[in-house]
Amino acid sequence: MRDHPHSHREPEGLERRRERGDRGPRVFAPGDLKLLLLAMLAEQPCHGYDLIRQIESLFDGNYSPSPGVIYPTLTFLEESELITGEVHGSKKLYQATEAGRESLKEQAVALDGVRTRIEVSKRSLRGHDRPPEIHEAVHNLRHALQMHSGRWNPQEIERVRTLLNETAKAIVAGPVTSPSQELSE
Repeated sequence: MRDHPHSHREPEGLERRRERGDRGPRVFAPGDLKLLLLAMLAEQPCHGYDLIRQIESLFDGNYSPSPGVIYPTLTFLEESELITGEVHGSKKLYQATEAGRESLKEQAVALDGVRTRIEVSKRSLRGHDRPPEIHEAVHNLRHALQMHSGRWNPQEIERVRTLLNETAKAIVAGPVTSPSQELSE
């Protein structure tokens, strides 16, 4: 893992013993924040602080990205010429460029995925810890996807995408009560 100037460093040796769950659930997959910020700036120009508040609102107040995460991402997007930042006093007003808008069009499917992951993360951030049985099932899913590599054609991509998205939505929707469960209650 690369060190980031704003990253928190664990005492020597502790980083190997810590599990992901000790820090809480990961909110964004790699690239998700860049895509989300670009989409938000394509909708309307914003200051960095406003973007932090909008993301906090997306997570119902249960997650707020730090400036140490937001501003380097904005700098990356600006250096990539996907957004511009115009200085207004002590703040910068960011907005998407035409290249940024084109990039969003090309990544529409990925942006849908980001929005789905945000919905899943919202539930996790409310304190629903993942039982070991579910952790194992997720591990099995990742393994199945890795074993499948190389055999992707358009029909198979759509089949697996649909399965995974429907499963994610069903999990977010919560448990379904069967008629026999309703009778016993």
